Amino acid sequence: MSNLILVATPLGNMGDISPRAIEALTNAGLVCCEDTRRTGLLLHNLGISATLMRVDDHTEHASIPRVLDALNEGRDVCLVTDAGTPGISDPGSRLVRAAIDAAHNVSAIPGPAALIMALIISGLPTDRFIFDGFIARSGQERAAHINELALQRRTVILYEAPHRLHRTLVDLSVACGPARQVALCRELTKIHEEVWRGTLGEAVDHYGTNEPQGEFVLVLHGAPDAPPPTADDIDRLLIAELAGGASTRDASTAVSHILGVPKKSVYNRAVELTNSRKTAD
Repeated sequence: MSNLILVATPLGNMGDISPRAIEALTNAGLVCCEDTRRTGLLLHNLGISATLMRVDDHTEHASIPRVLDALNEGRDVCLVTDAGTPGISDPGSRLVRAAIDAAHNVSAIPGPAALIMALIISGLPTDRFIFDGFIARSGQERAAHINELALQRRTVILYEAPHRLHRTLVDLSVACGPARQVALCRELTKIHEEVWRGTLGEAVDHYGTNEPQGEFVLVLHGAPDAPPPTADDIDRLLIAELAGGASTRDASTAVSHILGVPKKSVYNRAVELTNSRKTAD
C-alpha cells in the first residue's frame, strides 16, 4: 500500500535531518512542499533527486487530486514544510484528511518542531501547554483572541512575524499585565540562535529599541490561579440571589456553581443568612 508521509525537515541545522527522513525522500514518487526552490536546495544538498510539487495555503486544495493519483498508482508521497514539522501552522491537514478518506495510509517521520524546541528551552512550565499559532492580525477577532490567551492557565506557544512582534507584545502586556513571564526564541538551531527571557513589560521595552529580525516563537507563562473565594464573596452572591427571590436551596446551588465551592457549606451559610433576615424582620 502506498503512503502519504509527513516528513520533518531541519529548522536550519542540516545535522538535524534523520536517516529515516532521507530514506523516505529518496524513495518518494512525489514530494509536496511549500517552496520548490527551498526544498529543491535541501534535496540537492542531500544528493536526492525527486519530483517536486508546490503545496501551500493557496494550492493545497487544488493539489489533492494529483496527490491521490500518485497514491493510487502505488507511489509514496512525502509532504514537507519549509522548515520543521509539516501540518502545524502550515499546509497539510487537508491533504491528510483526503488521503485518509481515500483509504490510504498516512504516517509521519518525526523530527524538528520549533514550537516544542522553544517550549523546552524557555524555562517555563512544560507539563500543560497549548499551541495557538499566529494571533489574529486586527479587529475584534484579535482583541478576543488576546483576551482569551490572557486567561489561559496553561503555558501558551505562539508564532509571530518580526514586523508584528512589538505590537503583539504591547497588546499581550496590556491584557496579561506587564509582569507575566515570556520567552522569545528566534533562529532556532542556527548560528545566531537566540532566546530572550523576561517579563512582557521588559520585552516591550527591549524590542521597542532592538529591531526584531527573523520569525519568532513566543512562549508565554499561563495566568496565575485565581485566589479562592472569601466568605465575603459567598455572602455577596448569596444575598443577591436571595434578594432576587431564589430559595435557600436554589441560591446555594447557584453560588456553589459560580464560585466552585462545596454546596453544603454554601447552603449552611444561606440558611444562616435567611434566618438572620427573618430575625431582623
